[in-house]
Amino acid sequence: MSEQPRVRTIEGVVEGRRRQGCAVFRGIPYAQPPVGTLRFAAPAPPRRWDGTRQAAEFGPVAPQSGPALASPPGGTDWLTLNVCTPEPGAAGLPVLVWIHGGAYIAGASSDPAYDPTAPAKAGLVVVSVNYRLGVEGFALLEGAPPNRGLLDQIAALHWVRRNIASFGGDPDRVTVAGQSAGAGSIATLLTMKPARGLFRRAIAHSVPGSYCTSALARQVTAELADRLGTAATAAALRTTDPWRLAAALTSLCADLPDYRARWGRLSLTGVALCPVVDGDVLPETPWAALSGGRADGIELFVGHTRDEFRLFSVMSGRQGTFTDQDARDALDLFAPAPDGADAYRAAHARATPDSLVETVYSDALFRMPSLHLAQANAAAGGTSFLFELRLPAPAFGGALGACHSLDVPLAFGTLDSPTGRGLLGDEPTPETLTVSAELQQAWIRFALTGAPGWAAYDPDRQLTRVLDAESKTVPYPEQVSREIWEGRAPAPFDLGDEAPHRDPAPLL
Repeated sequence: MSEQPRVRTIEGVVEGRRRQGCAVFRGIPYAQPPVGTLRFAAPAPPRRWDGTRQAAEFGPVAPQSGPALASPPGGTDWLTLNVCTPEPGAAGLPVLVWIHGGAYIAGASSDPAYDPTAPAKAGLVVVSVNYRLGVEGFALLEGAPPNRGLLDQIAALHWVRRNIASFGGDPDRVTVAGQSAGAGSIATLLTMKPARGLFRRAIAHSVPGSYCTSALARQVTAELADRLGTAATAAALRTTDPWRLAAALTSLCADLPDYRARWGRLSLTGVALCPVVDGDVLPETPWAALSGGRADGIELFVGHTRDEFRLFSVMSGRQGTFTDQDARDALDLFAPAPDGADAYRAAHARATPDSLVETVYSDALFRMPSLHLAQANAAAGGTSFLFELRLPAPAFGGALGACHSLDVPLAFGTLDSPTGRGLLGDEPTPETLTVSAELQQAWIRFALTGAPGWAAYDPDRQLTRVLDAESKTVPYPEQVSREIWEGRAPAPFDLGDEAPHRDPAPLL
């Protein structure tokens, strides 16, 4: 008899491994491989199997795009998930489902920064999910459902609903969690009808405001197909190698500034694909749905870092080189209409171009979408708990500040992962250890009780937990930006938009 942990799922028996006191199962299919006739289709239910399926290795990553991502294909079984449980024989444990980030074009559940050992040892059953990215998951194609990456996530949550009790988890105590594109996915799932009832609570770090109109998404796909010499249809692209498509998307992302006249704000984001407000799978943005009373609020733990954009300016080599024209471009395209640009200039009259660019991009891309999600969720009858991470990363001589993605190794306790060491150094400071412990405990408390350990956000007091060497709960710290964006939730990117317009259902 095997000494390794075994669990019988609805689809068949899986055998995992014992690691660091937990039972770990990897590469379990929650849907069939999306290839052949299933390519660009909605996820199909997984096939059952006889005997015991080995679940010791992560599943293959979905095709990746981006300047630093050129992973070779490792198979086509992209739609898999992983489970880490303190004890498969337990019952009723709270469940945390992690949806990775990566700008909707990159990332994988196997990233060491997402090692689930710490939250599992604290009593959670942790599930992490791979889903389709880039063209496979988010390109708007004739003959294919839109937002396939989101449909994959919903299929994974259905798998959790069916099977997680066999791993010791409670299907009625599921918390979904994610950062960046993962947080954007969760914000979207909050308001998608097919996702209702599949989770109870949500954790969203650095929610992006990135959505596209159908008109813009069709043009992006047409341009991508034209570069490949084919048509922008599922039938035409089905025979194109997925990694060739991913490489073409990388090239298009690099050329985005050339499309400013046609594609407006999208042209300055560096990423050509994102969820599409298609009117069917995704009828509207989450802010509009929640504030307009078309979705119910839930228990939501949401927040952002102070210096969100700093990671991108430093890693691209642009920090210290932004010009007055760069600042004007940022204001023209991303400050909220009609008077946001003037308000930024007045509030930051002595700011350098670098400071102004980083403030506007941090606000438009992550900080204000996160704040407005907290507000909209509360307005919809939910309870929102807001945070801002202010602890600066010591890497690069402190140039990164409290940057995008810094919160991930802190929350997972993976300070020794490549991401953790790259941002926090080989020897974490006492302050780093303190903030990491607080954030980990906040996650655990929230998954267990629905409250992370500080007061909920409300429109009057705006209480926010500021995570720093000496953490404190104070009124929302980015008041200037909050006032500039008040009542102006993120609007989808559209053709030639020179500035975001008011959301059709503005926040109160």
